[in-house]
Amino acid sequence: MSTVVILNGVPRSGKSSIARAIQENFDDVWLNLGVDVFQTATPASRQPGIGLRPGGERPDLEDYVATAYRAMFASIAAHAQRGLNVVTDVGLHDDYSAPLAIRRAAAEILNGLPVLFVGVRCPVDVVRQRRRDTWGGTGVAGVTDAGGQAGVSGTGNLPGSTAGTRTDDPVMRWERAVHSPRRYDLEVDTSRLTPQECAERIAAHLRTATSLSSAAPLGSARPTPSATPTPSAAAPPSAFFDLS
Repeated sequence: MSTVVILNGVPRSGKSSIARAIQENFDDVWLNLGVDVFQTATPASRQPGIGLRPGGERPDLEDYVATAYRAMFASIAAHAQRGLNVVTDVGLHDDYSAPLAIRRAAAEILNGLPVLFVGVRCPVDVVRQRRRDTWGGTGVAGVTDAGGQAGVSGTGNLPGSTAGTRTDDPVMRWERAVHSPRRYDLEVDTSRLTPQECAERIAAHLRTATSLSSAAPLGSARPTPSATPTPSAAAPPSAFFDLS
């Protein structure tokens, strides 16, 4: 059984670049099983899939989103249980038309696995500029940019939603939904660190493993597989399993 690194952050915060740096620079084999991979496999009728932005604009997609997220984390667990390290880049939130409890479901699925929960931070002004550099436009919901992916990484309204019904800043909406409130094992700021430097900090944290544990406080027995290189019993469980 191997390690799962969860990179949680808003779109354009630099998660995918960190995942690539981990794959390119870590000694062991690391698979990237994140949002981009699963969105590529998602049919057009269910897009943006698990990349559905906060706001509850597409209740017709939410059953699919909940199922797809559970399937993704089940796949991550299956790979890790077979000795493959996994890095996954996500933007976990529960700002749907009704709560989907995705984080709790994921914690239950990954219970018993060593998990490192990393908050990928980036100032909203920097994220907004990155969006403009990539897709153009204003970065404000309700204005469709040329080439933008509405509701995923661009700034337009989601297909199926009412045009102009949301005029708040999508970057702030993502920031509030993904990071507040949230406790992490480690945080990195991509406005100050390169993807390589972020990966190095993650590697250093994995080496010390001061908050990496395969034990999850979910009210069930805490498995301690002998094949897993876990830290001492005194180490607290990963913040990913803190659902308070």
